[in-house]
Amino acid sequence: MARSAAEEIDVDGVAVRVTSPDKQYFAALGEAGTKRAVLEYYRAVAPTLLAAVRDRPTYLQRFPDGIEGEEVYQKRIPAHAPEFVRTCRVTFPSGRSAEALRPDSTAALVWAAQQSCITFHPWHARCPDVDSPDELRIDLDPQPGTGFDEARTVALEHLRPLLEELGYAGHPKTSGGRGLHVFVRIEPRWTFTELRRAAIALAREVERRAGNLVTTAWWKEERGAQIFVDYNQNARDRTIASAYSLRRTPRATVSTPVTWEELVDVDPDDLTISTVPARLAAVGDPWAGPWAAHGLEPLLELAERDEAGGLGDLPYPPNYPKMPGEPKRVQPSKAKR
Repeated sequence: MARSAAEEIDVDGVAVRVTSPDKQYFAALGEAGTKRAVLEYYRAVAPTLLAAVRDRPTYLQRFPDGIEGEEVYQKRIPAHAPEFVRTCRVTFPSGRSAEALRPDSTAALVWAAQQSCITFHPWHARCPDVDSPDELRIDLDPQPGTGFDEARTVALEHLRPLLEELGYAGHPKTSGGRGLHVFVRIEPRWTFTELRRAAIALAREVERRAGNLVTTAWWKEERGAQIFVDYNQNARDRTIASAYSLRRTPRATVSTPVTWEELVDVDPDDLTISTVPARLAAVGDPWAGPWAAHGLEPLLELAERDEAGGLGDLPYPPNYPKMPGEPKRVQPSKAKR
């Protein structure tokens, strides 16, 4: 099959070169799953997507051969990127640094999609002060034997009441898969280490309240058929799919903000590349408007209580250096041997 010719499109007055616009990214969708369709989707949702990622160091989850091909998780923006693509320097846990995408325009989003980006992964801090996180991110991750319904139950019956008790405003969204994300805006005056400590305290409290529905076990062999609250999503350099990002699913589902009321009966499979632009036009963005920023003090006090009771730190991801106070980073079954 011959490749379609390259073309140049005008994006808010910026010329963006597009190659192979008819290339299939989501083969099951036919014309609705081509590179052109992805670019047009990101043009349509750009105002709301930018509200979620603007000025945040953002990684690109790319699929050069479509979602059935190899995944490239790109953190560094190449030096030859166009001038309208702004960047922001970030430091990884290893101590190395790189220039990451700093989205601030529709053209930058379209350029990223032209580079085969399907999902945008922003940091929970903003440029230039990338050492001061401003979001607490709660990732409800279903393990085998569970799914979206169980994550929804945890969010509605256990997490939301806890957030209300803490005085926090939580903002839910579908993950685009089986999980759920809830974001809380925080004041940018804590370190990533302090934020992660607060996230562990919150996860443990949800675990206590939800009983055998929830686990904070880092090792998969210990989780069972439960919802894992991934506290490590709050560590430096860890990212979650942004609001309004497409996901690697045959239907091209979208990680979509919803209200708590909508969460009661929403079906994440209904939120796709084809339906989300119309949803935005009809009901608007549930995440629109300023978010109240909260302090971490209530969760840090909870962390102190847990530590006084003998509950210390939990393992970091494997790409992190050994951290102070961290337990042995050894898979339990191997440790026993």
